[in-house]
Amino acid sequence: MLRQRIITAAWLAPLMLAGLFGLSGGAFVLFTALVVLLAGWEWTNLAGVEDRDNRILLVGALALLMAVIWAMGASQASWPLWLAAIGWLANLYWVVHYPEKVHQWQSTRHRLAMGLWVLVPTWVGFNLLRDTGAVWLLYVLLLVWCADIGAYFAGRAFGKRKLAPRVSPGKSWEGVVGGMLATTLLALLFATWQELGFGGGVVLVMATWLVSLVSVLGDLLESMLKRLRGIKDSSQLLPGHGGVLDRIDSLTAAVPLFALLSLGVL
Repeated sequence: MLRQRIITAAWLAPLMLAGLFGLSGGAFVLFTALVVLLAGWEWTNLAGVEDRDNRILLVGALALLMAVIWAMGASQASWPLWLAAIGWLANLYWVVHYPEKVHQWQSTRHRLAMGLWVLVPTWVGFNLLRDTGAVWLLYVLLLVWCADIGAYFAGRAFGKRKLAPRVSPGKSWEGVVGGMLATTLLALLFATWQELGFGGGVVLVMATWLVSLVSVLGDLLESMLKRLRGIKDSSQLLPGHGGVLDRIDSLTAAVPLFALLSLGVL
């Protein structure tokens, strides 16, 4: 398993970095759309759709919706980001109240609708951040990675109080604090590098805290869906790493919120 994970990471990491930072314009839009459509294929399974033809049809509908948004100006469309902000409030409620409120969202129709406010805003957010400059796209990626790494090591060393034991038993509040400390350091380094000044640095740190917390929710949401579905990974598209959603679950929450904050509308 470890060997397979290393092999997959060896080709996946350069490919993703080349796509995210080597492409621009329409090529970047199509690259990120492909990633989201693969995640959409996995989401149909999480939603309980088992028929292959129906899953293909649903992914096609998602692609059509994204094409319409692109035609409208993907980097200028803020409404999907607002949709995400509202949708993630609902997601938070359901994660906190799992499994008591599972009847509110467990139908296939509701889980598919949930996928719309998770996946489409992620794609829009990626494109908006890329258009504002690769620096802030890089920042939100590093933010999520630092939050994950900080949470992992702090959780391993100090984790005692469970964060959401009925959703993801391995996560702890100590891990969340560790992730927040790691991203705070990242924010201070970026504020210095970008010469944001004291006020700009404070704003970045506060935004980073909020996005860090929301990124944890992205992980928990996918864990909740997989628990209901009775599966360990969203798919086996990435040998040794599970599926695309398993790799971008935190980003689906963090990217839309960070993009919305970057618009200055919150």
